[in-house]
Amino acid sequence: MTVAVYPGSFDPVTNGHLDIASRAAGLFDRLILAVYETPPKKAVLFPLQERLDMLRLACSTLPDVQVEAFSGLIIDYCRRVGAKVIVRGLRMTSDFEREFEMALMNKNLAPEIEVVCLMARTEYQFLSSSLVKEVAGLGGSIENLVPPHVVSALQAKLPRLKEIQTGQKGG
Repeated sequence: MTVAVYPGSFDPVTNGHLDIASRAAGLFDRLILAVYETPPKKAVLFPLQERLDMLRLACSTLPDVQVEAFSGLIIDYCRRVGAKVIVRGLRMTSDFEREFEMALMNKNLAPEIEVVCLMARTEYQFLSSSLVKEVAGLGGSIENLVPPHVVSALQAKLPRLKEIQTGQKGG
């Protein structure tokens, strides 16, 4: 049984994430979407439990997929759950450079774990959680970018989004 892990902050989950997850689920016996508790170098909009809940709902129809939180190095998490593969999505050249660097470091630390990169579909090559939050915060339409329950969650966070975007704190 081949277990794969698809790690990310999923803040929030996008249709691009779901595309990679559904394709990876078809390649491996079991896929774990591993949600960083505290992503390195990233401020998150949604607390961990909300990110887990949104992702679980979004992936509820995918067979042999589970969603779990983790902290620390992804390779340590992979070893704990018996995963032999890390799945990553690639959108553009800039993704490749960062993913290549991380893959080489992970291979150095854990030679037994492979990294499999799936190319984003054309319609998702521009899509990122950061961009979705920015567009939502500025009042743009995100309905075709994220699942419906994520649209609602982002709309509920609009005051907080605007606070983050302007660098101001509400009272």
